[in-house]
Amino acid sequence: MVLADTSSLLAPSFLQTQLQHHRVRTARSEKDATLQKIFDEKGLQYPPKSLFMRVFKSEHIIELWAANEPDTPLTLVKSYDVCAMSGDLGPKRKQGDRQVPEGFYHISRFNPSSKYYLSMKINYPNDADRLLSPYSNLGGDIYLHGQCASLGCVSITDPIIKEVYWLAAQVQYAGSSELPIHIFPSRLSDFKYSILQHLYNQEPELLQLWSSLKQAYDYFEVHKQLPQIEIDALGSYIVHPLL
Repeated sequence: MVLADTSSLLAPSFLQTQLQHHRVRTARSEKDATLQKIFDEKGLQYPPKSLFMRVFKSEHIIELWAANEPDTPLTLVKSYDVCAMSGDLGPKRKQGDRQVPEGFYHISRFNPSSKYYLSMKINYPNDADRLLSPYSNLGGDIYLHGQCASLGCVSITDPIIKEVYWLAAQVQYAGSSELPIHIFPSRLSDFKYSILQHLYNQEPELLQLWSSLKQAYDYFEVHKQLPQIEIDALGSYIVHPLL
């Protein structure tokens, strides 16, 4: 007789593990009803099956977009003010530059015991960052977190991270393969992009990066869906429309 392996059935789920931490339980008790009301008003199920975040550095804004099902158009759920982001416009390229990255990322870790209350790790550096950086040490540990301090992270205060973290944790538990977060120098409307082109006309590497970011920005503005994004051998983002 062969006994079935039941260890995976006995192991706590991702959400159960998160809820073992007092801060996550606090986030649930304080924010669950608020989130339910927001989603009801948007005509969306709560929690949703799909979640997408956009960060605009110049405007100090983070947006949450959601959909009832994956691969369907997303709805803007809420915009929050970002309390702190260190550095200037432009990507992060090395350890210690205190830059907030720019590009296409996803959430790779949930930290319920962060020194910044709650935090979600952004998967910097990605392949584009590695290919484009002239440095061997690109740094890491870039998070979306609470409080109001930044050494290259996106800080949104404790009340806001409670809301965002609890929502994101539920979507992760529901089976989302990854939670995308796109970080832009600013909103890349034609008008704002022309301003960047004027201000940074002597920095072709920046303009090349922002040109590829704008392609994805423009596609999303029209379709409210994320395009397919690849990284070529030179580290450039290649944006493809959905088939």
